[in-house]
Amino acid sequence: MSAPRKRPERLVSVEEFLAGPPEEFGEIHDGVLIECMAQSPEHDLVVRRLASALEYAVDPDGPCREVHSDTPIRLADSESADDARRLRVRYPDVILRDCGAGRYDVRTVATQILLVAEITSEGTVDADIGIKRELYARAGIPVYLIVHFDKDWQQITEVEECRLDWSGRRYVTRHTHTDALVLTSPVNLAVTFTDLQSRLPRRR
Repeated sequence: MSAPRKRPERLVSVEEFLAGPPEEFGEIHDGVLIECMAQSPEHDLVVRRLASALEYAVDPDGPCREVHSDTPIRLADSESADDARRLRVRYPDVILRDCGAGRYDVRTVATQILLVAEITSEGTVDADIGIKRELYARAGIPVYLIVHFDKDWQQITEVEECRLDWSGRRYVTRHTHTDALVLTSPVNLAVTFTDLQSRLPRRR
């Protein structure tokens, strides 16, 4: 039986990315387009429930805040001497941004993000706990939530709450939530894991 063919890398330049709608591409690391992977219904459900919980948590009388899911953010370019291997773009599962800082612009939105969340899956967990943790910290995003599942990828086991350390360039795990996600900043939020996996949306 012959081995499966490895697809050649597709490089995306900064100019090409900025010229066309970002949705045409997908995640890009060091200029290389990352093949999109279909996610499970369980993953999709938690993304929607977490985004909804964050929206409910936003104070309507407070500063402008917006929640987005699977929208592109451009991160700092790599330091590669090869221009074709500079671009870095990610599509976080959920972000909460300061919309008082301006409109959503893929080139600058990383500087407006107050919280970013990734819901792990079998195909993305290594990136979620590895390179994404590094990239989001370097972007100065104050809070990174990593939602972990059991070995069967069916039930949430914990949510890792990472916050920037004194350097402002690295994350440290400040709390590991095991039954419910409770935050006091950048929003006041309390949502159980049961609600995050409920087939019916949580009502106010």
